[in-house]
Amino acid sequence: MDMLDLIRSRRSVRKFTDQLVAHEDIVKVLEAGRWAPSGLNNQPWRFLVIMPDDKRKAELEKYTKYAHIVRGCQVLIAVFLSKNAKYHHEKDCQGAGACVENMLLAIHALGLGGVWLGEIINQEPQVHKVLGTDPEELELMAVVALGHPAAPGSSRRKELSELMIEPLV
Repeated sequence: MDMLDLIRSRRSVRKFTDQLVAHEDIVKVLEAGRWAPSGLNNQPWRFLVIMPDDKRKAELEKYTKYAHIVRGCQVLIAVFLSKNAKYHHEKDCQGAGACVENMLLAIHALGLGGVWLGEIINQEPQVHKVLGTDPEELELMAVVALGHPAAPGSSRRKELSELMIEPLV
């Protein structure tokens, strides 16, 4: 698929089948995230993969208003920033966003569905407790839920002219 077509056709998928995601596909998604750009090439992101049989998955449902997505997906990927690897907070957060977008595009390219769960960072202390991660070392950026789509996502976009501060000449 052409890259621009891939970008235009990607949607947030929130409903998944029970079909397991192949291990090699999970690795491909993580590799896509790994190759995101970062300031000074510091690559401050860290990943924690939560599979369907992991008891922490059910526990995470309590800490997001999107519990149905956590419950229904086959894989969760928690994306953190390593506080020891960071050099500039805002730039590293932007890099984490690029990392997550790379993963979402890879998920789509593999014929899977995924969604970026950002609201869960509002409960970061509880998420750290559930996952057994160290809040002194890691800052939660997002959780990506993925699986085989049960229903396609949908989305509309504003016209480019609505997003321009000045007209493009």
